[in-house]
Amino acid sequence: MKYREPLAPAIYRALCDRRFHSGTALARQCGVSRAGIWKAVSRLRALGVRVEAVANRGYRLPAASELLSAEGIIGWLPRQARARLRDARCVWSTGSTNADLLQRPPLPPGRFDFLTAEYQSAGRGRRTRRWHAAPGGAVCLSIGWSFAVLPAGIGALSLVVGVCTLRALAGLGYRGAALKWPNDIVVGAGKLGGILIELRAEAGGPAQVVIGIGLNVALGEPVTRLVQASGTHAADLLALEGGGDRQRNRLAAALIAACVAGLEQFEREGLAPFLPEWRAADALAGKPVLVDTDGAAVAGHARGIDIGGALCVQTRDGLRRFISGDVTVRAA
Repeated sequence: MKYREPLAPAIYRALCDRRFHSGTALARQCGVSRAGIWKAVSRLRALGVRVEAVANRGYRLPAASELLSAEGIIGWLPRQARARLRDARCVWSTGSTNADLLQRPPLPPGRFDFLTAEYQSAGRGRRTRRWHAAPGGAVCLSIGWSFAVLPAGIGALSLVVGVCTLRALAGLGYRGAALKWPNDIVVGAGKLGGILIELRAEAGGPAQVVIGIGLNVALGEPVTRLVQASGTHAADLLALEGGGDRQRNRLAAALIAACVAGLEQFEREGLAPFLPEWRAADALAGKPVLVDTDGAAVAGHARGIDIGGALCVQTRDGLRRFISGDVTVRAA
């Protein structure tokens, strides 16, 4: 009988044990020809997956991590988070997990959905920049949430999610990550992950928000080259202390649980309780920066964030505050 799931993820799953599997054995297991196996392996490589092929031994994934699964993630969620879950899905590929969740029926206040994808053909960050991730190499996660009433200071939500992300990493033993205003998780000069917030709200009514989190776990050389070619220096969890664990289902569950708890806290208390943690993790504090706001560049020294989440920059003309913009660190 023919294998019922798409062949590329089936081959990835079969090779997840990092052992060699012959093309003949894989073809028999999947009910296809060896040529079909070769095409599926070529597809995985095209997506950035490192697949080794050795004569008389077969194929293997030398650095594979487990595929994400709804059951696997739910199994790691604490009871309080599971009680608020409406729908959970993990797919092999889609255009954008954020876009998919935005099309879902509205959530009741205080409930959430989550969706992950191993590969996104239209994955994006802020300002429609592409987000690159190979299957198995990252966590590409979107969380849908509903606020009963649009909270004051909703523009600072990406800062809240950044703090929640660091809380999740710390809970798993990862140390060394920092936050770069407004929505990046970094390690030194390398970008470890990013956050994209999308909002759908009506005046005086509930607010539907989708939180996209992309976090690099183990990028591999092909994707690292691709990201660097786009002008971004990439980093992954292997660069952090305690970064050898590749249990992505556990990691995704930790991110979800931290965000759900953080969203509840933000709805009750606003940004204030998150400010000390954000400031302690501020990767820009005191550094010479250039802030680009719609083509107008402002130079100065970063002075942290204010109580509303705006970036404070000391310029020659005084202290300026920015609620949006792209920030780069200038050479001293």
